[in-house]
Amino acid sequence: MAGFFILASVLIAVMRNTLYSAFFVTALWLCALSSCKKEKLDWQQVQELESHCDHRLNNIYFLNDTLGYVVGGVRFDKGTILVTKDGGNTWQLRDLPEAGKSIFGIAQKPTGEVMAVAFDGKLLKTIDDGDNWSSFQMNSYQPYKDLSFIEPSTGIIIGGISFNYGVMAYINDQNDIYRYDTFAYELNDIEMLNNRTGYISGYGTVMKTDDGAVTWTLQDIKNDNFTAIYAQSEHELWVCGYNGSVFHTSNGGETWEKLRSGNDIKKPRYHLLDIYFKDHNNGWAVGEEGVIIHTEDGGRNWSLYRKITDAALRCITQTPDGNLIVCGDNGSLYKLLAH
Repeated sequence: MAGFFILASVLIAVMRNTLYSAFFVTALWLCALSSCKKEKLDWQQVQELESHCDHRLNNIYFLNDTLGYVVGGVRFDKGTILVTKDGGNTWQLRDLPEAGKSIFGIAQKPTGEVMAVAFDGKLLKTIDDGDNWSSFQMNSYQPYKDLSFIEPSTGIIIGGISFNYGVMAYINDQNDIYRYDTFAYELNDIEMLNNRTGYISGYGTVMKTDDGAVTWTLQDIKNDNFTAIYAQSEHELWVCGYNGSVFHTSNGGETWEKLRSGNDIKKPRYHLLDIYFKDHNNGWAVGEEGVIIHTEDGGRNWSLYRKITDAALRCITQTPDGNLIVCGDNGSLYKLLAH
């Protein structure tokens, strides 16, 4: 019986020490998290712009100091285009019922026409600064998300659905598909930097071409759904991922550096949808739940701005006057002045 009481005393002491240890470790962890928490950044000025709609807005595209477009809509029901002719201060709504689907990508052909692509293989074109749009139905009804042009007779349109499949369609100047490739993963964003070099980001992958989109090679970058690319030059690019990762190359993709890990439990969790850099050091990324983060050191460290909306923000770029502009769900459209 005495041996039983001795054993019980030892077990109680061990349990007490274990509980103390667990409490101590938890307290240290909470203190560490608290000490790492940073004050949120404030905007110098926030201007909510009238979008004249409550649709999801997907992309912003400026052609020059005055003319710009925002595209979006309702995925299966309506295409929407906003047009500005004063550098992004005011926007006019162009409802496009003939599109029939949400518009995701927009780009300018070398010949000057502006083309947009909608969800189910619909192409739209304007030749009069967005006042009127003509539409074309491609013979490939796919969930297209973006497009780019190499030359007047060669356009590339990409899309897909998460990890299920991806598509890449090559069109000629008559908008006919002359080449069609499929992939085992979604393609999200395409940036052709000239008539030979370009990049595509997608679900778990980034690809590059050096031969005018004849062939594409996989880059050494993985472990995220890469939602957007920003190219400051042919050699310097940043890529962001849905799980919050940020990668950078300064040598045209020969090597990539992971600047932010989306899987680091010590870092805030962001779902990033777009990224933009105004120079080598200063950049911003936007994402779900109104997230806007900023870096001053090229992407190594990021700070969070105070929310201007709870809606997902899907695109960020710079207006011709040097301010930032963002768009997103529920017709969200904001012009921002950073400190």
